[in-house]
Amino acid sequence: MQKPNYQFEKRRKELDKKAKKDEKRRLKLAAAQPAAGNNPAPAVPVAPV
Repeated sequence: MQKPNYQFEKRRKELDKKAKKDEKRRLKLAAAQPAAGNNPAPAVPVAPV
């Protein structure tokens, strides 16, 4: 019988945790983006001086 590879299990757990954290961060940014996009600054062309 093989012995368990604890390093692999630890690495997998860390990767899962990081992926979950990144997903939460991405969702939070996506939720904040439309709120900032509702009041866009008017596009006024700037004439060269």
